[in-house]
This record gives sequence, structure tokens and C-alpha cells, in this order.
Amino acid sequence: MEQFPNHELEYIVDDYYDITDFEDENYSPRIGSSSIDGDSSDSDFEDDFELNNPMTDTSALEVKKGKDIQGIPWGRLNFTREEYRESRLKQYKNYESLSLSREDLEKECKKVEKGHNFYDFQLNTRLVKSTIVHFQVTMSNSTLVLLYDLVLEDEFSCGVLYSGAVKDTFHMLRNLLWATSKHDVYLTQNYSVMHWSSMLRKSREVLNVARPIVPTLNSPGSMAQTLSRVQISTMAVKDNLMVAGGFQGEVMCKYLNQPGVAFCTKVATDENAITNSVDVYHNPSGAMRVITANNDAQVRVLDGGNFLCLNRFTFPWSVNNISASPDGKLLAVLGDSPECLLADAQSGKVVSNLKGHLDYSFASAWHPDGNILATGNQDTTCRLWDVRNLSESVQVLKGRMGAIRTIRFTSDGRFMAMAEPADFVHVFDTKSDYAAGQEIDLFGEIAGISFSPDADALFVGVSDRTYGSLLEFNRRSYDSYLNCIF
Repeated sequence: MEQFPNHELEYIVDDYYDITDFEDENYSPRIGSSSIDGDSSDSDFEDDFELNNPMTDTSALEVKKGKDIQGIPWGRLNFTREEYRESRLKQYKNYESLSLSREDLEKECKKVEKGHNFYDFQLNTRLVKSTIVHFQVTMSNSTLVLLYDLVLEDEFSCGVLYSGAVKDTFHMLRNLLWATSKHDVYLTQNYSVMHWSSMLRKSREVLNVARPIVPTLNSPGSMAQTLSRVQISTMAVKDNLMVAGGFQGEVMCKYLNQPGVAFCTKVATDENAITNSVDVYHNPSGAMRVITANNDAQVRVLDGGNFLCLNRFTFPWSVNNISASPDGKLLAVLGDSPECLLADAQSGKVVSNLKGHLDYSFASAWHPDGNILATGNQDTTCRLWDVRNLSESVQVLKGRMGAIRTIRFTSDGRFMAMAEPADFVHVFDTKSDYAAGQEIDLFGEIAGISFSPDADALFVGVSDRTYGSLLEFNRRSYDSYLNCIF
């Protein structure tokens, strides 16, 4: 992930968890009060009422009666929701790594009819909070110090301090939320991976990454090693296997129906070897594979059974995102380049260059039919590519204010959702050729989005110190007999 200036952050870093204060036996993070920019708050909506009252859910019925879906008390604030939205749209800074002209980009973008409700709001719970991790690097003469910060903002920050006090930042990817059913969601919260049951309204810790992690499976030739104090940068949950990556090149694999962590290691030891993306897929013969994309410009393919490294592919730039086609034959490889690559999953050989984006890419997803690939870019667009004719993208879909960080298709291929770093999630009807859309308008950093496997539910993780939460939307039914019942 490329560095870029960080002079006008929308969300100022306030609280951070000091990694030196970890207690392996009884972990309890200490919240500090210092801030990179000296601000005292990282939530625009914090007030005494919310801090002094227990967190509550917001139901669909309460929203119908006028309550905000996030529970933000607009009536007690000095501005209306509409005024704050207008201010956010004007002031939000979308960072650009490349200075390519965007003058004609708007002309390429599809005209989308917004205002549809494909997924209706169901519940917002603040009993679980998605959190986004980043670290700050400070350098004084020849001394390099890493300070790990847990913040509620959009940026993965890296500051180099010397005379003149220059600060740089990395963008964070947003694959930190996965639904395995319409009632089961896995998300990162502080130094844990949590399981949330929307049916029971309860959460439980699945993995604690602050404590030492000892792999239970250690096959001959395996790279398995004990890890501790891992900062989770990305995750994926598929086929009963949870895979999480870390900021120092860590990879952790845990079977959800078994205790402990089956496999963990550092796939790379470079200082800049962040695990940016992970995916779980089946190759054409049906064997499970785990694939990782790292900042050291390498993609690694692991066996999903014994976790031995089967292949290692090197690319010309840091790889920010990797995803396998539904048939397991192709890999979408995206990173610090305006070009996206399609590579053979077996050999790593590049079979096609996808040209059209104007900046670095961060997200990708495949339509279940395997013919359409969606790519998300820092130029604020998502491009759709037909693998049967890759001469140019077939559609260009634009966000409202920021880069496209996460893309998901429903299992039936009917809908595609894409999330910006903050505030907006867009849902498109693929049957309308992406001409009909729903815009989910909220406030806060988006840690991830996920459809349930049956496509009936959509979950959105929101990071904010005061209003961090998990939002649930249910697919609208158009069956007349159901409408009669309700």
C-alpha cells in the first residue's frame, strides 16, 4: 500500500491501545489520551447523554417512528443531519496516490437510478463494535519505533518524525466483517475476533490475538510458528475456515468447529510485509486453498489442509487485494498500480492487464457466474470487467466521496454491494444492468460489509468510538402473499 500525505484527516486519532501494556495472562488494554494531532475526540457525535447511558439496539420499528438508524440524537446537536451530511460531502478528503487527470471520469460513469430499497433496515446493535487497526511509525536518527494504535478512522497511518515533523499515511483495507449465515457474523473488535449471533443478540470471543497463539497443527515442512500480539489487518471466513492476516506478515488459520488455531506463521519478515488480503477458494480439482497478498509484492498459495506453501508469485508492486474466480482458475491481483491483473491460479502467469482505473486498487469480487469481475479503486470508482472480452470495462460505477474499499456479490448474483471508506454503502441490482441502486447513508468509518450466504441479509460494520456498531439489513420480499401476511 502506497504512502501519501496525511495533512487533513477527517477523523483525528484520539484513543490508542499501547502494545507495551499488554498483559498476556489477563489482557486489558489501557486507553491513552494522547493524540497525533492533539484533538480530544474521534467521534463527531459524542455527548454526555450517550456516554452516561447504556448502549441499546435500534430496531426497524423505532426507525419507522423517527429514530435515527444509528441512534444519533440529532435533536440535541447544533446541526441537523442534512447540514452535517452536506458538510461531510464538502470537506471529506479522498486521497490520491497518482496525479492522473480525472476530468473525463464522470462521463464514463453509469447513470444510476437511486432510491431503491433492495435491503430494508432491520437492526443496529452497539453491543459489538467493528474496530480498525493501524500503526504509526516514528523515526529519530537511526532509531525506529513502532507504536500500534487502535483508532476509529479511515487511515493506516505511518508518521516519520524528524525536524519538520512530516507525517505520511497508508490506506487501510476493509475486509474485517464476514457473515456465515443470516444470523452469524464474525468481526474484529479490539484485539479479538468476535462471533455475533443476531438471533440470540449475544457475542463471544473466537480468537484473542493479544495472547500467544500456538498452532495445533504442525505438519512436516510446515512454516508454523507461535505468534503473539498480532494486529489483524484483514480476514476471510469461508467453508468453516477463518483466515486472518496481520500487519507484520502474519497469517492465522482457525477451523470454526475446533478449539485453538490450526496454523499460524509469518509468511514474510520484511518491515513492510503487511498481509493486505486473504482468500479461501477451491481449485478446479476441489482442493481447498488459502491465498495471501502482501505488501512485499508477493502472493502465496497455501494448501487448505496442511497449510504448506504450494506456490509463491511475485508482482511488480505491493499487492493490496487478491480474489479467486469461482472455478478457481484465475486470480484477480490488484495493488499499487492503476492496472489490475488477471493471473493463472496454478502458475501465477499474468494472462491479462485490465486498464481503465486512474489510481491504486483496493478491492475486487467475482460474480458467481465467473464472467464478471468487479474492481474497486482509489479513483472512487468500481469497474466491471467481462472476462470473455477484457479490452475495456463494461461498466463504471461511482461512489459519493471516497475510494471503493470493499465489494461483495450476493450468492445468487442478483445484487452487488460496494463500500466507501466512510458513510456510504451502495447496492446495485445486477438484473437492471446496474442501473438501479440503493444508497445506504450513515456516518462513520466502514470496517466491512458482508451478505449472508443465502443473500437474505446484509451486514455493515461501523467504526466510531461512540456510535460504533453492526447494522443489519434484510432483503425485501416482493411476494404478494407475504405482503398480505404482514
